Amino acid sequence: MFQMEAVCLNSDPVFDDCEEYEDEEDCSVEEHDDGVHEKDSKKESPQPTIGLEFGSFDEAYDFYNRYGKEQGFGIRVSNSWFRSKRKERYRAKLSCSSAGFKKKSGANHPRPETRTGCPAMLVIKLADSKRWRIVEVELQHNHPVSPEVRRFYKSHKKMILADKKQQESIPITEVHTIKLYRTSIDAACNGLQKIKDKDSRFPVDTSKHLELKEGDANALYNYFCRMKLTNPNFFYLLDLDDQGCLRNVFWADARSRAAFNYFSDAVAIDTTSLRNKYVLPLISFVGVNNHGQPVLLGCGFLGHESVEYFIWMFKSWHTSMLGRHPQVIVTDQSKPLQIAVSKVFPQARHCYCLSYIMQRVPEKLGGLDGYESIKMQLYKAVYDSLKITEFESSWGQMISQHGLKDNKWLQSLYEDREKWVPVYLKDISFMGIIPITENESLNAYFDGYVHKHTSFKEFVDKYDLAMQRKHMKEAMADMESRSLSFELKTNCNFEVKLSKIFTKEIFKKFQAEVEGIYSCFNTRQVNINGPIMTFVVKERVESEGSEVEVKLFEVLYETTQAEIRCICSLFNFKGYLCRHALNVLNYNGVEEIPSQYILPRWDKDYKRKFPVDSGLCHIDVNNPVELYNILHKHVMQVVEEGVQSEEHYKAVLQEVEALLSRFSLEDNNLVSL
Repeated sequence: MFQMEAVCLNSDPVFDDCEEYEDEEDCSVEEHDDGVHEKDSKKESPQPTIGLEFGSFDEAYDFYNRYGKEQGFGIRVSNSWFRSKRKERYRAKLSCSSAGFKKKSGANHPRPETRTGCPAMLVIKLADSKRWRIVEVELQHNHPVSPEVRRFYKSHKKMILADKKQQESIPITEVHTIKLYRTSIDAACNGLQKIKDKDSRFPVDTSKHLELKEGDANALYNYFCRMKLTNPNFFYLLDLDDQGCLRNVFWADARSRAAFNYFSDAVAIDTTSLRNKYVLPLISFVGVNNHGQPVLLGCGFLGHESVEYFIWMFKSWHTSMLGRHPQVIVTDQSKPLQIAVSKVFPQARHCYCLSYIMQRVPEKLGGLDGYESIKMQLYKAVYDSLKITEFESSWGQMISQHGLKDNKWLQSLYEDREKWVPVYLKDISFMGIIPITENESLNAYFDGYVHKHTSFKEFVDKYDLAMQRKHMKEAMADMESRSLSFELKTNCNFEVKLSKIFTKEIFKKFQAEVEGIYSCFNTRQVNINGPIMTFVVKERVESEGSEVEVKLFEVLYETTQAEIRCICSLFNFKGYLCRHALNVLNYNGVEEIPSQYILPRWDKDYKRKFPVDSGLCHIDVNNPVELYNILHKHVMQVVEEGVQSEEHYKAVLQEVEALLSRFSLEDNNLVSL
């Protein structure tokens, strides 16, 4: 069931796409003095790049035409490829209007040659997704181009006329209204408060909305409509103020919603764009898959960094995941974020990302006298402390030695120390989602696709490409983990056992710990209390300047339940045992890693083996969204089995085709009745 929702998007008017294009013989330049839409020339279009996609050929043409107008050259369609039977264009080359040369004319007074054989062009191709993708680009011209020249090419003339026509017929203050669909999911969310209900304690500021520029509204509309038509499990919500202005947007595609089933134990809320004041106010929900790769669990656009807006975003995400919540949430150090997380996810452990905080050290402390010494002591306190007393002592020494008692940033960090300093977080299972060493960092999920000036339209155009590449990387990791045999570097049975279970990337990290056993020495028992034994393990550790330092690690080993815990707590931070714990097991003649320390989520077949609720008695058969989600979980298991071998693939394909044929036959019989 879908209910219609009228959504108003603030946007500059978007003129109609041109229906005709300059052909090979029509590329003359026209003088034009009219300064129509002068402000438009100040808006820089993104540079054409390989991989950029468009919803239609017209959109691609208009994109290059606007880019040409800003740079100072005209464009034309220099070549097109068509499928002969349907006369459908599937490939085209858009060139600078100075490309090639004119045919020689037999006239007595031929026009002078204006073309230069310019190589500037782009080639677009109709991709499998039915979107036009740039596959070749050449930006350099062999003639001068300048946007300052007061002349317009024919390809620009239609654009100007269209702008004029719309300026005359549409008031500047008009708000464009578009119709979008919102999935009706209230019944599936166990009575969750509706997203659009507002908390009276947080008054709405109607001036705080998403600032959509020309083309942004159309891009969002096209993307959401296309996804809803092609994917019933695509979810999105829009937040409007009383005037109908768009404040927040959230969406989660089918893959993100499926990934939440597997990898929702620890989630990072990525606010890199907000923290760095990007044009695009992007917020992403990110988990870690069984390869240790980041996986998207949903994303959105936030109109304002306030508690109310964060609450709306978190409730939208919570709703899209059918009321389930993560066990651990990692965010930037932000009070509005902290309040919103505590209200929407009170059961989750909320922590601050260590790398986000340490990245701000140069900005916050760089101007202080003795900065290098302060930084060194700060890093030592944060990264090297194995006990809380060690951290407190190192921090206090740094503060007193450099007179930092009144530094407000350091004061706030110390007050929140239990949310971000590793020594305070040893009882939490992070599954590798936070960095705990100086050389680790947490990169933004859309790093490389979003920069400071990325627009809404540009991001929506890039979103599918980014996700395709991420999914391809995960699929390749799945294939390598299942088909390749891993090179063993020791004779240790721990390594042999987990090489058959773990995915490639996680095994490589665990393998480094197995190799690290040989850097441990002088393991000795220092205490015994019933079945609990305490050991001290010495390890040679390279410190700054390649100097070797000996560090002591305490390891507790409970013999009856085969439970083991090291003071470094690597198992909780990363999800696999550390070299110190492995050393103690080896010291006690234990040849098999206890099963509780081999986490199923690192299994190369984790998604295939993931348990699916099969009870049908609680299913609402009148709720298509709930039916879709349950069927999707079961079908994903079939897909995972199908990719195991060619034999499995053929069997699954045969059964699926037989089932579809059966449904088609039943539908035809009903129609004939």
